[in-house]
Amino acid sequence: MELSRRITLLCALLSAAMLVVACAPATDTNTNTTNTTANTNASPAASPSPATQTLAPAERPQKIKDMMAQRDKQDDAKPVLKITQPAEGSTVNGSTVKVKLTLGGELKGYKPVKDPATGMGNHIHVILDNQPYEAYYNLDAPFELRNVGEGQHTLRVFASRPWHESYKNDGSFQLVSFTVKGGGDPSKPTTTATGEKMADNKNAPATANTNAATTTATPAATPEGKDMAASTGGGVDRKKPLLTYSRPKGEYKGDDTNAIMIDFWLSNAKLQGDGGDYRVRYSVDGGEAKFLDKWEPIWLTGWTAGKHTVKLELVDKDGNPFDNGGYNTTSREVTITK
Repeated sequence: MELSRRITLLCALLSAAMLVVACAPATDTNTNTTNTTANTNASPAASPSPATQTLAPAERPQKIKDMMAQRDKQDDAKPVLKITQPAEGSTVNGSTVKVKLTLGGELKGYKPVKDPATGMGNHIHVILDNQPYEAYYNLDAPFELRNVGEGQHTLRVFASRPWHESYKNDGSFQLVSFTVKGGGDPSKPTTTATGEKMADNKNAPATANTNAATTTATPAATPEGKDMAASTGGGVDRKKPLLTYSRPKGEYKGDDTNAIMIDFWLSNAKLQGDGGDYRVRYSVDGGEAKFLDKWEPIWLTGWTAGKHTVKLELVDKDGNPFDNGGYNTTSREVTITK
């Protein structure tokens, strides 16, 4: 009987010990695992991936077709430009460069002018070095470049329609090279007289000086695009093939985002579809490269909201980039606002 009571007592003690172990707090290892799991579950959800962008050629927008129908014979014009200032090979003293043009040729009603109601109109694209263009609407008033950097530069101009499609006849495009002595402040941008930025000089080399009257400076490099790496101005051989990037540029909003135009000016070369040896290669956001074999604008649809980088290159029949002063490969950033 005594033995039976002892066995019963021992079983009770063992049961109590097991209950204590089961109710004891978790070890440090288990605690850390539990907290880690909790923290993982509490993390914010990952941001959604950007919408997939699939670009495809599109027809010219109906809005543009309607504008063309109202222009009579202007789109058949063959405007001829001449740069009278600055002169080819000239030296400009000071950081302000006045640009003067004359316009002739078969105009058929073509005249640069801005409609104050729409903010649109025929105009001239003015390009300093390899910067994005600015529009020149009034040829009776000089187009001023202010705070131009020390050194050699190129100036390119060509006639354009209100929707920025270039005229592609002989004589529409003109180019001059000139040198600035006593350039502007490299910490500030080059602008037009109305404050439109023509170049961001923040990437200009330290050799560019702001007081060339007392110091001789090495010709400065000029930036390629408003927020892009510097490129040397003036290193263009006007006898070699030259691609001049025009569109797309800047910000597109609303209905203007439905179809966006790629357009450019081509000098001293023919594309394969026009009986030549060259091609224009384009890509968007570093994606698949595609080719243009006719010198004409292309409209692309399928753009998603946000910033995109468009790259144009002039390549030879073997697909190799053809260099001319660094200008035949150009990228621009555009913003799509839906």
